[in-house]
Amino acid sequence: MRSPRVLAIVLAGGEGKRLMPLTADRAKPAVPFGGSYRLIDFALSNVANSRYLQMVVLTQYKSHSLDKHISMTWRMSTMLGNYVTPVPAQQRLGKNWYLGSADAIYQSLNLIDDARPDIVVVVGADHVYRMDFSQMVEAHVAAGAGCTVAAIRQPVGMADQFGVMEVGEGEDVATTPRITAFREKPSDPATIPGSPGEILASMGNYVFDADALVEAVTRDATLDGSKHDMGGDIVPDFVSRGAAAVYDFQRNDVPGSTDRDRGYWRDVGTIDSYYEAHMDLTSALPVFNLYNDRWPILSQQRPLPPAKLVHDADRRAGTAVDSILAPGVLVSGASVEGSVLSSDVRASSGSTVSDSVLLDGVQVGRHAAVRRAILDKNVVVPEGARIGFDHEHDRARGFVVTPSGLTVVGKNAVVEP
Repeated sequence: MRSPRVLAIVLAGGEGKRLMPLTADRAKPAVPFGGSYRLIDFALSNVANSRYLQMVVLTQYKSHSLDKHISMTWRMSTMLGNYVTPVPAQQRLGKNWYLGSADAIYQSLNLIDDARPDIVVVVGADHVYRMDFSQMVEAHVAAGAGCTVAAIRQPVGMADQFGVMEVGEGEDVATTPRITAFREKPSDPATIPGSPGEILASMGNYVFDADALVEAVTRDATLDGSKHDMGGDIVPDFVSRGAAAVYDFQRNDVPGSTDRDRGYWRDVGTIDSYYEAHMDLTSALPVFNLYNDRWPILSQQRPLPPAKLVHDADRRAGTAVDSILAPGVLVSGASVEGSVLSSDVRASSGSTVSDSVLLDGVQVGRHAAVRRAILDKNVVVPEGARIGFDHEHDRARGFVVTPSGLTVVGKNAVVEP
């Protein structure tokens, strides 16, 4: 039997309001991550490593940097019919922009018509994880469902943060069972059969029979009161007809994964979760391992020199402990600990950077100090300035301070001494 023809649709149109100010000038999937990547690189790398090489990326808000990144980075062999194509909202069916994720697909049905796939893989563009989608497609085909939803196991106490899927009592989730209920952030969720402390939370990744997806989003477009959302409207529609199955992410076996990072998945939709996902990268045995060369995270590699640690004029050594230093980083007589320094960051003599995330081109001046902070691209921290030590002072300077005590400085800011 031939392998099914697969088209991947990456949903990259969200505003990302909860990631402000990092999304003040860019779409959420274009936000830099991990020193050398953009958030969308994780979704695209997973699809590409799964050997699905026909991808469309549906964009909308502040998409210039995202479109530029895709066009400059994600080039496939056109001779073999492979492509990664950013597709902006085109108002093909009226004067509306995308009204939701399902409407984005409905307004882009010409892409499915052109590609003529058997299967459509639909993934979000702003999660950090590794996943072999070919295994999920195989499970979907074997289950005979019109729709299959990827689920990650979460503690039952976190049910109010997710869309939760329920299956019949006694069902084995290793067999891709039918979903009996899909409930949004329930207070009384049903747990996984045989695992009373866990729920099946939606990852925002789906596999559809192409015809079934086209029919579902077309019908949804006619419904008054629909939010035109994949998780909120399309999946419950399939569930109501007994046509939705669940795929347990725990079954996914990614080449090169370790016991420590197998099954890792982070929704980085808030500043705190974005920060915590970075901190997951910095330990000697990271919770998420960027060094898996059997399932690489692909991205643009700029022609930058290697990172460098040098001493200053006073023979003070530049040091970095439990940290990631991207290409082009220069630590000169400075101390870096528990931090991620992105490309072209400079940390000057006597400065300290601790438990922080510095994006491309940040300059930390002599004897400056940065603690528990996120500094967006090209922020300049002048000599002697301090960030993350006095939250009231940080707020007075116009910086964002989260309830957990993170200070966030927007793009291109020059910090007052």
